[in-house]
Amino acid sequence: MAATIDPTFPYSLTIEAPFLTSRLASVALQALQVDKELSPLVSRTFALGPLEGAIDAETSVLRVEYKATTNRMLRVAVNSLMESLSLIIEVMGELDEDVLAARDQAEGRLTV
Repeated sequence: MAATIDPTFPYSLTIEAPFLTSRLASVALQALQVDKELSPLVSRTFALGPLEGAIDAETSVLRVEYKATTNRMLRVAVNSLMESLSLIIEVMGELDEDVLAARDQAEGRLTV
């Protein structure tokens, strides 16, 4: 089935970011939803779902769908998302208990 193109927002992109747990994906979603798109030329929607083919059912994916009036507006919006997502993941890597526990387990350390 061919995708229909919205004439108002002809440029689109879906980004899928996998997380270790559904809680981490939810935290990222909540952090990203706070900032609204500044331009009416860009539309953004979020969704959470399972990672296809994942062995661990806990693994979750944050899906972000962008639609924009021009390819430039799409690029600017996606660049902004990537910067924010990078910061969120960096903070999770330093502070979140799930990430720290997974890191310790991978390195063979005991966790309390």
